[in-house]
Amino acid sequence: MENPTQNLTINGRNFTVNAEPNMPVLWVLRDILGLTGTKYGCGSGLCGACTIHVDGKPMRGCLTSVKQVSGKNITTIEGLEAEKLKQAWEKHNVPQCGYCQAGQLMSAAALLKTTPKPTDAQINDAMSGNICRCGTYPRIKAAIIDAAEA
Repeated sequence: MENPTQNLTINGRNFTVNAEPNMPVLWVLRDILGLTGTKYGCGSGLCGACTIHVDGKPMRGCLTSVKQVSGKNITTIEGLEAEKLKQAWEKHNVPQCGYCQAGQLMSAAALLKTTPKPTDAQINDAMSGNICRCGTYPRIKAAIIDAAEA
């Protein structure tokens, strides 16, 4: 039996994909649409590597089904418009291995959208679900503060 058709809006573009309704949107993004910027990390929603925005809110792509995002606006790292944040990321040389950076940027952008001048505690809280195995947390925080001040 063929998979049902799902209509998705990703980075402002409409897509029709054949996918089971309960398939994680991460697999649709990566395997069906070739949008590989969103990373697979733990598969349990704990590391944040797969963070995307759904109607502007950060969500874990590995735990979010296609059915849950149907009819909603999805933004991936490929469609993220956060130039000040990206510039601060480069200025503070945040990426080391780079694997977690898409999820880190997506979470940081969501924070700055809702809290333009976050406190240290708000940054720590918003970013606590994103793991960086290289330990660049001080640079991540500095970049977020810098982007908020820009």
